[in-house]
Amino acid sequence: MSGPRRRLAADPLWRAVKLLDVRWRRVVWAVVLGTLSLGSAVGLAAAAAWLIARASQMPPVLTLSVAVVAVRAFGISRGVFRYLERLASHDVALRGMAALRANLYTALAQGSPGALVGLRRGDLLARVGADVDAVGDLVVRALVPAGVALAVSVGSVVLVGAFLPAAGVTLALCLLLAAVLAPWLSARSAREVEARGATTRAAMTATTLEILEQSGPLAVSGRLGARLDDLRATDRALARVTDDGARPAGVSAGIAALAVGLAVLASLLLGIPAVTAGTLAPVELSVIVLTPLAVFEAANALPAAAVQLHRSRQAATRVVALLDGPDHGVPPAVTPAAPGGSGAPSPGDDVTLELDGVAAGWPGTARVVVEGVDLCLRPGRAVAVVGPSGVGKTTLLATAAGLVPALAGRATLDGADVSALPREAAARGVVLVAEDAHVFDTTVLENLRVARGDVTVQDATAALRAVGLDPWLSALPDGVETLLGPDATTVSGGERRRLLVARALLSPAPLLLLDEPAEHLDAAGADALVRHLVATTRGSTGGSADDGRRGVVLATHRLSALEAVDEVLLLGVPDGSPDDVPARVVARGTHADLMALPAYRWALEQEAPAPRRQT
Repeated sequence: MSGPRRRLAADPLWRAVKLLDVRWRRVVWAVVLGTLSLGSAVGLAAAAAWLIARASQMPPVLTLSVAVVAVRAFGISRGVFRYLERLASHDVALRGMAALRANLYTALAQGSPGALVGLRRGDLLARVGADVDAVGDLVVRALVPAGVALAVSVGSVVLVGAFLPAAGVTLALCLLLAAVLAPWLSARSAREVEARGATTRAAMTATTLEILEQSGPLAVSGRLGARLDDLRATDRALARVTDDGARPAGVSAGIAALAVGLAVLASLLLGIPAVTAGTLAPVELSVIVLTPLAVFEAANALPAAAVQLHRSRQAATRVVALLDGPDHGVPPAVTPAAPGGSGAPSPGDDVTLELDGVAAGWPGTARVVVEGVDLCLRPGRAVAVVGPSGVGKTTLLATAAGLVPALAGRATLDGADVSALPREAAARGVVLVAEDAHVFDTTVLENLRVARGDVTVQDATAALRAVGLDPWLSALPDGVETLLGPDATTVSGGERRRLLVARALLSPAPLLLLDEPAEHLDAAGADALVRHLVATTRGSTGGSADDGRRGVVLATHRLSALEAVDEVLLLGVPDGSPDDVPARVVARGTHADLMALPAYRWALEQEAPAPRRQT
């Protein structure tokens, strides 16, 4: 591949445009309609100028009839062609935005989620929302105006040059001033302004979403005021970005106005001597003087088109950063595994998840949270990972699920690096149930079908009852067809956690990683849920696709229900260690084995209910 083609292929804007699935024939048709619309405006100006000048000479009325009809035709056709151009260009843009979102969602579903781990939810929302719109606006606000401006400018120069060649040359030079210098200044300032603007708008979206969704916890923890201050600071930063962008826009507008004045003045200075010399009719002088007033309407749109080009490029950079397919933006194909092959496992296969000396940490940070972890999980085996809050249990599970790559060691699913597998393939073998897993604004049944699309009402009911949600389900007005609202704000924390566990149990994946599945539950309910999850490793518990055995890893604070697990991994750091020392497995064995450790036994005793005082 040659150098220019290589640079074009690496350009994030070009990579995003490929995902728009643009039909360039439609774009050309939009440019043609835009040219006809603006060309009608130029024709209207020229015909009207000729008509006014000729009418002042009081010729026979029939002499003006053609010009009168032309003025009416140009006036009507301008509006008609403008409407058709808007329909055509917006059809291309809206279809492209829909295609880009569909391709983006497909790529995110099938690719590795490593690009998403470090993003706040609001930032991700901005990328799939406003940034996708900005990429789609490239057609309406940059490509079509540029094509129309080029076609109309050339035609207008030819028209004026037909009357007076010197005036045509002057008009061309003034158009270059308005169509090259002004957009260049706008583009030069837009490079920095749009980069700052995209980042600031994303930060504002993320902060606003956090305040709206987490206002209660933020208020309780005393951090709501600080987050509101952050929002005000982001708003001020966005206002500064807008002001910085307005100054070069004002300069560009001034250059465009100067170019119009120069074109009209030059036409007068060149046209009057030509009329005196008899090489130009007086009526034609009005045409070459007044026509540029309409011609510059095309050139005046180019500074905004240059700004939109940079805005779309910045948005495209943020969009393609979400994609990690092998050819940078094209969703990777997932080929079903042949029988006995090395593809992703299906339920019932004797799949194995192995961690071999794994060091885990979040992308974008140099800190290792937990290191030196060895673990083997297969169907029929239950493992618990315990330790104090913040020790690295969630990070370890995310690494085991392939959501983040291991910083050292290997995390493999049947011998393949789990973080390198396409997301869809990895999810057929292992599924992580995170504490903040999303609950969608739809029915209970459709939320459960996220795990498996063929879940029936009977399957959903059985899974909900298995996790202890029978009373809650009976109280719902429409059963599993009840709408839950945005992110399950209408249910309690414990009900939400049980719902997420039920969704995981309906997944066909034979290996489940559950992060604090019993959080927000009372002691008895928490222990019952943990025991049920351990029982799924033995089979015949209901809820799964084939009711077979599973492998389960539980990251939990509660120890009282772990007597049935096969192994307990206790994470911790030596007493007195600095904050940046990674946690390690300080002890492992069965629940009964770890009871010999004073710290483990003490933590278990704290879970026992306090004895009632005798009165």
